[in-house]
Amino acid sequence: MSLITTLDASNETATVRLPIAGLVPITTLDYPDHLACVVFLQGCPLRCGYCHNPTMIAPRRGELHEWQAVLEFLATRQGLLEAVVFSGGEPTLNTGLPAAIKQVKAMGFKVGLHTAGVYPERLTRLLPDLDWVGLDVKGRGEAFDRICGRPGMWQLHARSLGAIIESGVSFECRTTIHWQDFQLGDVERLALTLADCGVRHYALQLARSEQCLDPTYSQRVANIPSTAQMSALINRLKPHFEQLELRH
Repeated sequence: MSLITTLDASNETATVRLPIAGLVPITTLDYPDHLACVVFLQGCPLRCGYCHNPTMIAPRRGELHEWQAVLEFLATRQGLLEAVVFSGGEPTLNTGLPAAIKQVKAMGFKVGLHTAGVYPERLTRLLPDLDWVGLDVKGRGEAFDRICGRPGMWQLHARSLGAIIESGVSFECRTTIHWQDFQLGDVERLALTLADCGVRHYALQLARSEQCLDPTYSQRVANIPSTAQMSALINRLKPHFEQLELRH
């Protein structure tokens, strides 16, 4: 019998609608130290110039069969995968996410979330059911808004970071670095600010230059730091974090 047909039709989880944009069936990269799959959800309120998944930006209503198909897949991976990560786009944009997370937890999986933290109330409600969060930090203060192309976002993000820290949920902050948005000093100031806020796991991710939302981000940038400069920066920052990674 199908997993879906065994669900009580009166239960909210039986009618979850999520706009599925893609699924990575197995990964060791998206949830630290866990074998996971990644479910990508359609829709994002941000307009980061370096975004390399512009087809995921436009929101849409999910159909019942989309999430049901993911559940059918997960039923075949019980005992094999440890975790399910919801990513995007911005997954907290979707109102069906809380019920979907509860459903995944009931199947015995841990749940991770990739988010930019621009819906702090929604994120706060999710935290009791999350095992790990990867929080995107676009920039420091007002630079956050400039980089993501939307005003008023950095204050919302700051509230989300505070809620995550207070919750005690395991988390990582990560910043995608495109040298059209950053100077080396900007990266250092942002990292030190996060360390002062209590962030202990931090990753710097170098942006891809292909199929960017803003075509100018695919053009060559003149101020790219040398390998030696990046190494020196990482060495200066390492004492401030328990874990610091540079991801290419």
